[in-house]
Amino acid sequence: MTADALDAMLGRMERGLTVERTLAPLAVTGDRTLLGHLVRNLLTNAVRHNRAGGRLTLATSIEGELTVSNTGPVIGPADVPRLLEPFRRSAERQHTAGEGAGLGLSIVASIARAHGAELTARANPAPDGGLTIRLRFPVADARRQGSVQPE
Repeated sequence: MTADALDAMLGRMERGLTVERTLAPLAVTGDRTLLGHLVRNLLTNAVRHNRAGGRLTLATSIEGELTVSNTGPVIGPADVPRLLEPFRRSAERQHTAGEGAGLGLSIVASIARAHGAELTARANPAPDGGLTIRLRFPVADARRQGSVQPE
């Protein structure tokens, strides 16, 4: 699911981003639809708030981790927790098409909580800037019904 979401996102990108992916098998027990929203929201956020010619990094691990990182505006470490709250943004609204309402990361945080995942977010240092979101899911038995396995 993760690789498919990334490929769909890359098909729409026109920003010349460098994409680095390290995808190991990751089995997560939960709701496939919600987990799909989580991945798409993370990737959409990483692309939307990147800079032209920037970088997007996506990694999964068999230890239950999903990490999405991007380059972009430098964010103050004290501002990072606010970005996980509904309707919070790193910059004032510009009222331009496609800018978002500030819900993407709060939805990610809610879905993560519903699946027992621990979410950490950190601002990337200057000069690259951007944000790194790491989710640590409870390790799942891929044979159990209802498990989701990002490919």
